[in-house]
Amino acid sequence: MKRFGSLVLAAVLGSVITIVATHNFLKQEVNGVKIEHVSGLPVSQVAYTTNEKGEVVPLDFTGTAEKVTKAVVHIRSTQESRTSGNSQVPDAFRQFFFDSPFENQMPRQSTGSGVIINRDGYIVTNNHVVEGSEIVQVTLSDNRELKAEVIGTDPDTDLAVIKVNAKDLPYLSFVNSDETKVGQWVLAVGNPFNLNSTVTAGIISAKGRNINIINSNRSNRNVNQAPAANTAIESFIQTDAAINPGNSGGALVDLNGGLVGINTAIASPTGSYSGYGFAVPANIVSKITEDLIAFGTVQRGWLGINIGSVTSDLAKENDLAVSEGAYVAGFGDAPDKSAAKAAGIKEGDVVVKLDNMAIKSSTALIEYIGRKRPGDKVNVTVNRKGKEIEIPVTLKNREGSTAAVKREEKAEAAALGVELEEVDAKVIKRLDVAGGARVKTLDSKLKRTGMREGFIITHVDDKPVKSTKEVNEILKKKKSGDLITFAGVYEDYPREYIYALRM
Repeated sequence: MKRFGSLVLAAVLGSVITIVATHNFLKQEVNGVKIEHVSGLPVSQVAYTTNEKGEVVPLDFTGTAEKVTKAVVHIRSTQESRTSGNSQVPDAFRQFFFDSPFENQMPRQSTGSGVIINRDGYIVTNNHVVEGSEIVQVTLSDNRELKAEVIGTDPDTDLAVIKVNAKDLPYLSFVNSDETKVGQWVLAVGNPFNLNSTVTAGIISAKGRNINIINSNRSNRNVNQAPAANTAIESFIQTDAAINPGNSGGALVDLNGGLVGINTAIASPTGSYSGYGFAVPANIVSKITEDLIAFGTVQRGWLGINIGSVTSDLAKENDLAVSEGAYVAGFGDAPDKSAAKAAGIKEGDVVVKLDNMAIKSSTALIEYIGRKRPGDKVNVTVNRKGKEIEIPVTLKNREGSTAAVKREEKAEAAALGVELEEVDAKVIKRLDVAGGARVKTLDSKLKRTGMREGFIITHVDDKPVKSTKEVNEILKKKKSGDLITFAGVYEDYPREYIYALRM
């Protein structure tokens, strides 16, 4: 009995002895925008803690929750969507009954969460929360509703940065997500099912999870493919804090209120919480956010290798001397642009360390390199036939240079959210028109006019046009607020249609 009492006393004393980390703010400016990071050790995972008086008290989340909820916002995005005007009317006759040859329009709304990351109104959220939206509305914790501007998006990490016109807002600072540990207490804060400012608690269940939720080919990961290739970066923090639809873009924080990650996905057979939630780590979020603010696009460094995680089968097949790491299977479709090959890395090598970070899988390599920019230098340690070799590598961009990637300038039509393409000469002859430019895709306020994909523009403001170039030349002279009209035809609907809007 005495021994049992001693064990209880030791457990209580062990719970009392905790490390209180002082928040040393490391301030970084990106194009004049200040973003803060917090350094310090992870909060101890204990059932008891001490209050400001040094008294032993049960672990309490109230202070953290009060701080964090003020910096998490509700996001409502609106985009135009097609709905059938009358599904009973055959397509061939629909032009006789409706103003539009296809479907009617109805706006579609989606909701999610976001995290304020600086006092001047910059907010990080998920790309899928705002993707394709024409209107992004943000509701702050004090119920103010503000219109937001999309600063930039990155589908490869499912992150986006938006901004509201407000000052002195409460915000969260980033922590070093590499220092977080499995078993550490975390809180998830967001707006699930439109329930504003919801806080749930749990622990970090795992790190470096790859769940294949972002469209990407993982079987033989190529990190130096053409821009159209799959280049998603997944290395999620897994948590059992309850995350549901609407939590996307919300905060995962430690007990000091530091931003550990951005809640992004759940694994569930029902679509609702089943114990598995996933967040993009803060170190990735920080890098992507800074790039989008500074450059408008992500500056991503590339090793230029095809990789796969080392497994027991792979180790046997290739007679490897290690049982974990990232196996170099090749150098992609453009080996001449590969930074790794130029530095001396060979096919069959196993990457086991990047700088001072041990690499146990391809996911870990992708995450680490994903934080780097073209021109950054990385010390790559490979295991080559049982011998470890350290090779310094200067990362390149997709084009094989170390220059910063510039944001693509959009053509005038693209700025309206319209992608145009040239029309085949046979189609022009069959329709008996002089020429035109076909609408390939639509993602803008033009949808509200009733225009649909496949529309062939033959006149802009009563001026005949024969190509996409001529359409853009006319649009180039337009100013904000100007009225513009598009006249043209559809291949299957020979009558002329006219659509008008203000720039």
